[in-house]
Amino acid sequence: MNVPFASGSNPFDAMVVIPCSMGTLGRIAHGLSDDVLLRAADVMLKERKKLILVPRETPLNLIHLKNLELLLLAGATILPANPSFYTRPKTIEQVVDTVV
Repeated sequence: MNVPFASGSNPFDAMVVIPCSMGTLGRIAHGLSDDVLLRAADVMLKERKKLILVPRETPLNLIHLKNLELLLLAGATILPANPSFYTRPKTIEQVVDTVV
């Protein structure tokens, strides 16, 4: 399998996981690299490149919060999928654009 983005020598400088389930988030937080997505995220943290995770689940329990903390300490950016209404969006696409 040729997956250059899952290698430490990959040319990419950022990765976004959207949506990011709490299961995936927990696996990344604990360094599990069982598949290509998890390996690529692990490489981003290892190489100190930008990793943005957009968790999709609420409410959060203590385990979720601890995993989020671990990822923040490891250098990840957490962007909760909470829409913003400051710009007074008129369509669902405009609401989505406040997150994406």
